[in-house]
Amino acid sequence: MSSALPNFEQALAVVNAYAGDLAKSLRREREDVELSHALGRVLAQPLLADQDQPPFARSTRDGFACRAEEAARHKPLLLAGSTRAGEAAAGPLPRGAVWEIMTGAAMPIGADAVMMLEHVENRGDHIRLLPTRKIKAGENVVVQGAQAKRGDVLLPAGSRIGAAQIALAAACGYAKIGVFKRPRVAILTTGDELVPIASTPGPGQIRNSNASMLAALVSSHGGDPWVLPSAADNEESLSAALLQASDADLLLISGGVSAGKFDLVEPALARFGADFHFTGVRIQPGKPLVFGELHSHAKAVSRRKDRRKRPFYGLPGNPISSAVTFLLFVAPVLAQLTGSVEGGSRFVLAQLRQDTDRKGKPGLTRFLPAHCDFSPAMSQLPQVATVPWHGSGDLAAFARSNCFVVVPEEAGFLEAGSTVRILLP
Repeated sequence: MSSALPNFEQALAVVNAYAGDLAKSLRREREDVELSHALGRVLAQPLLADQDQPPFARSTRDGFACRAEEAARHKPLLLAGSTRAGEAAAGPLPRGAVWEIMTGAAMPIGADAVMMLEHVENRGDHIRLLPTRKIKAGENVVVQGAQAKRGDVLLPAGSRIGAAQIALAAACGYAKIGVFKRPRVAILTTGDELVPIASTPGPGQIRNSNASMLAALVSSHGGDPWVLPSAADNEESLSAALLQASDADLLLISGGVSAGKFDLVEPALARFGADFHFTGVRIQPGKPLVFGELHSHAKAVSRRKDRRKRPFYGLPGNPISSAVTFLLFVAPVLAQLTGSVEGGSRFVLAQLRQDTDRKGKPGLTRFLPAHCDFSPAMSQLPQVATVPWHGSGDLAAFARSNCFVVVPEEAGFLEAGSTVRILLP
């Protein structure tokens, strides 16, 4: 790559291409987990229907099962019996008769429709469809196998498991489910100024908030976070930390990637034989981002099953910069490591409630902390407004935001009322 920094689209294209190649070469391990512990995991094998879905024709309404052609004549029909959910299908339904039925209950043999309770005249032992109503075969009924046939693939491998997928798996009898093992993501924070969370910072010191934030991001994107001890700003400490991280599937390094005197991460990576795909991106915040592959270190090879290269990211040390670059550039690669076919950066459209600031540097795609109201009127887009902030170290502003407004590099600012892209966490 040339010495000129790539813009956002160019850098993302590099990451996506790398993620695609990575997916082809990976041999992911799998494991079985209890369904109750499967939330957020990724299916390692297709989820199959163990029987027809639904396994019997069922009613979708409380009412009266009938033959549609008989009910449509609006003549009184004899009430011949009733079925509740959980009872076996009755039948056959006598001619000129209806059968009281509850939502979810099995349809009686011979019935092909359900008249809703509020659409009938009930005379006790006879039921008549109101003259103002029409009915046809199949109305308010789900036939056996309408959703799936036994053996059908209901979810492909690579699907991320949420509440709906857990419900589906439970309905198909999966007490345990095969998932991919979570990739191990090493998180290395650097800087002499960092102290543990429980410590009282001295002059010039700050608590290490990035390690906890990145661990949370890794977990929410399907990885297994491995927080390493913070490394000091010297070659010996960084080299020891990089050697320790050699067992990880992905390495995230926070801090030390700018151009300052004590920004030693890139030289340390170079000493470990790293290949750099890019060292900087034309975005704000997050411009110093570094992305590449780390070769197997000789001392670590014996501890690992394979010698493939490991992707790494050098993330800027300011927390908002770290979060933005994670969501934009780490998420696509982490998704491939988890086996997910649904991962990567997520953008949606919203309407801007106010002008953005005019402080942006030209030629940079900007990502501004913002708060979006995702429950507007039905005719409106979600409404978003930027959150006042004081730079990429402003954790209070970050905590008040739930997205980032994207300001394209060719735009100095965005006007109120315009349709904008927002980056979701």
